[in-house]
Amino acid sequence: MDDFEALVEHYRPRVFRFILASLRNRETAENLTQDCFVRAYRARDRFRGGASVSTWLMQIAANLVRDHESSGRLKFWRRMLASSTDASEVEDWIPDRRMSPEALASAKEQIEAIWKAASKLTERQRTVFLLRFVEEMELLEIAQATGLSEGTVKSHLFRALAAVRKELR
Repeated sequence: MDDFEALVEHYRPRVFRFILASLRNRETAENLTQDCFVRAYRARDRFRGGASVSTWLMQIAANLVRDHESSGRLKFWRRMLASSTDASEVEDWIPDRRMSPEALASAKEQIEAIWKAASKLTERQRTVFLLRFVEEMELLEIAQATGLSEGTVKSHLFRALAAVRKELR
């Protein structure tokens, strides 16, 4: 916590990726990522170390996403933008960009299909799903970040996986 600039540099990509995956709007994700670190900076003296810094930041990010999602005045624009994720944006999640053009196109199609399926999940299921598979967080970390019990996280993850698999068939 002493070197907050280094903390931001280290965790910003992870926080941004989660928020972008949750909201599918780059500009909003950038704004909320900045808000996340502003809130973390203001609350840094209250961080007790009960969870990892990463989990603490993801909890702040998840709360910002939830607050943004429940904001009534922006619902129309969110609906309009919900399906506007550009294929070039999902390329950031493809682990090996040295793939053949065919394999890269196939990976993009798979990611876009998962995006579409995830967008149909409930808010909690989508949050748990994204934290697990985009951010590769453990179930206990997800529970801490979301304020849910580990059993509830498992339940939401199970339902999310079933829904995504069904949608992908």
